Amino acid sequence: MKPLSQRTEIFTDSVIRRMTRIANACGAINLSQGFPDFDPPEALTRRLAEIAPVGPHQYAITFGAQNFREALSDKQFHFSGLRYDPQKEIVITCGSTEAMMASMMSVCNPGDKVVLFSPFYENYSADTILCGATPVYVPLSPVDLSFDANVLESAMAQPGVKALVLCNPANPSGKVFTHEELSVIASLAVKYDLYVITDEVYEHIVYAPHCHTYIATLPGMFDRTIECSSLSKTYSITGWRLGYVLAAEPIMERIKKVHDFLTVGAAAPLMEAAVTALRFDDSYYMGLQAHYTHMKNLFTNGLRALGLKFTEPQGAYFVLIDIGEFGYGRRDSRNGVRDASRSDAKCAGGTLPDEQFCIDMAQKVGVAAVPGSSFFREPVDHLVRLHFAKKDETLYEALNRLEKIKILKR
Repeated sequence: MKPLSQRTEIFTDSVIRRMTRIANACGAINLSQGFPDFDPPEALTRRLAEIAPVGPHQYAITFGAQNFREALSDKQFHFSGLRYDPQKEIVITCGSTEAMMASMMSVCNPGDKVVLFSPFYENYSADTILCGATPVYVPLSPVDLSFDANVLESAMAQPGVKALVLCNPANPSGKVFTHEELSVIASLAVKYDLYVITDEVYEHIVYAPHCHTYIATLPGMFDRTIECSSLSKTYSITGWRLGYVLAAEPIMERIKKVHDFLTVGAAAPLMEAAVTALRFDDSYYMGLQAHYTHMKNLFTNGLRALGLKFTEPQGAYFVLIDIGEFGYGRRDSRNGVRDASRSDAKCAGGTLPDEQFCIDMAQKVGVAAVPGSSFFREPVDHLVRLHFAKKDETLYEALNRLEKIKILKR
């Protein structure tokens, strides 16, 4: 048989989804894959029940049902002050995953380069490679998650760089980029004539005093920003797979065509039901922020009481925990390999230390996490990611189980 695609040869399966399978197999509380265990808003599910017997059940317009696009345009104007034309500047996708892929494919040619901040959500690197482009990584400081503007400019100034991907608020770090940081990114994007492809699925999950700024609102950015987002996190409907892209008409004309050939269109009955959510008033978003702030405080206060070191989330619903004290070994930061001089650096099956830690924690402690190495370009394997989009009783049970985490010390 002839060899398969070279560009996919280096791929592994999603580490996040793999940890969900491990959690399911051993009965662990799944704090790895980021989905809630509480219900969507009742008004949304009630509307879905009304639609079930009557439809629509056939294809919607390829780039999204008209009423859905109009409601989304109104919502975006309310929160950002930007008015996207529902006919020319909006496309509805099968989740933000497709939104990002369609955007990347519309922008990138084989041989182009794309700048990614590290740590990054694992799909971004894969999307870049699937487009035939090459990722260029800019590290965030492990101390305060800031970036060095000079390092960023060096990356963006490289020949062949076409775009920068910006996740804000960020997965997995929980970072919320400040207005000043976004201004630096925007000025460099204009200077080097680059597109900025954003992932803003956590736009409404931000913790005071931090606030979310849409980079498309900054000077010179509307025409070069491609905003990807979804309804999954805001309305607790990750399984509905309703995402969208917002962009200026010349860009959107290309994205619409790519989207059509990727998936044809999003699910018609789900779009019809979701219009209800898009028309919620401000009280819903205030309640959402209060709910997530409560969950964050409950969980991080519990981690603090257990003596665990972690990065305080500014937004989204993830927390990075430092597992360096558990003795699973570390790779040498100079050459990207584990320190072989330490006997306890050896892990089963050739896995990295943080991967083995997550397997052990799921099996022996009963809580599933994601190894941080799946998010970093740098040789970082002393962090694991947990999420807290769960009911109080789930978080309390997870914290109770984590009380015995010290049994993992080597």
